[in-house]
Amino acid sequence: MKHNFDELIERRGTECKKWNTYDADVIPMWIADTDFKCPQPVIEAMVKRAEHGIFGYPTNLNSFEQSIVNWQKKRFGWEVQTDWVEYTPAVIPAIVYAMYAFTNPGDNVVIQMPAYHPFHAIIPDNGRHILGNPLILREDGSYDVDFENLEELLKKRKTTMFLLCSPHNPTGKCFTREELTKMSELCLKYNVFVVSDEIHSDIIYSGNQHIPYGSLSQAAADNCVVCVNPSKTFNIAGVRTGAAIIPNRNNHDLFYAPLEALKAYGRTIFGTLPIEVSYNECEYYADQLLEYLEGNRKYLKEFLETRVPKIKMGNPQATYLMWLNCKGLNLEPKALQQFFLQKAKVAMNEGSTFGPGGAGFMRMNIACPRSRLVEALERIEKAVNQL
Repeated sequence: MKHNFDELIERRGTECKKWNTYDADVIPMWIADTDFKCPQPVIEAMVKRAEHGIFGYPTNLNSFEQSIVNWQKKRFGWEVQTDWVEYTPAVIPAIVYAMYAFTNPGDNVVIQMPAYHPFHAIIPDNGRHILGNPLILREDGSYDVDFENLEELLKKRKTTMFLLCSPHNPTGKCFTREELTKMSELCLKYNVFVVSDEIHSDIIYSGNQHIPYGSLSQAAADNCVVCVNPSKTFNIAGVRTGAAIIPNRNNHDLFYAPLEALKAYGRTIFGTLPIEVSYNECEYYADQLLEYLEGNRKYLKEFLETRVPKIKMGNPQATYLMWLNCKGLNLEPKALQQFFLQKAKVAMNEGSTFGPGGAGFMRMNIACPRSRLVEALERIEKAVNQL
């Protein structure tokens, strides 16, 4: 099948957070969902199920778990077993359950800065403390891991969890096997449990490879929870369903305990179905999406280099969230946000909300039809020229 990623679809008036948050004259390029229609097999499966007309309590067939197993094997070569997989209501709740299971109130959780902004909330909101491991920004806009600092944080007495975002949001870094192995060795050395958020793992650009954390070694597998969700790939975030892959049986039992206590284990008919269909029938879509995003990324980079050189873009290795260095505009974070929103009429995520290392950056979502990206960039060029 061939999907039309150039199709412009009206999303206002559809309870769409991305498009309803800002005024009608603003192009929204912020929150991480795409402006692409989801795969046709998913639509057809949902319509067929809806036409049945009865939506009672579902049984927990292992077709959901099997779809996760299938995808991990064919995309990443990781041999997962169905009894490792646990249904979760999206990824962020899974991370919270893991905190309940593997840490105690007052413990430290290490995250790499700048960090996906909900991480800054869910850790203190649940009585744990954030320790920030700053990623090192290089001249070319890429990032390195500060392993010396990471070890200092992991060895602290009350550090019990390392929350890894792989690939990394917002910097777009795809960690190498060597980097992941070194992280694993340090976490094992200091008895720190790892939760790996791999929600962006399907969007990996040419020359890079996603390595599932649990596939590194048996020791790494026995010390982790891997969180996955096809929502970014197939634009089904609104179904609010994800999965945790937990290879170690004892860890799986520990993880399940808070789900059971909070009665968060109940599946939804329209939550599991699109994931199963996406993973089992829509590999063609994931391949075409990545090819299209490669084109958007290339267009963005060339446009900025030739027409808006004050805004710099590195070479993002993963995700459709571009981390733009806007320090050349000489605007403080709040003014920077207002500049893009009020002058350029383009909504993006302001960098300081991602924590230390984010000030002066903006996060742009390029998962949209090319024509929309072109319009947004021309607005930005005009606004910058008027500064």
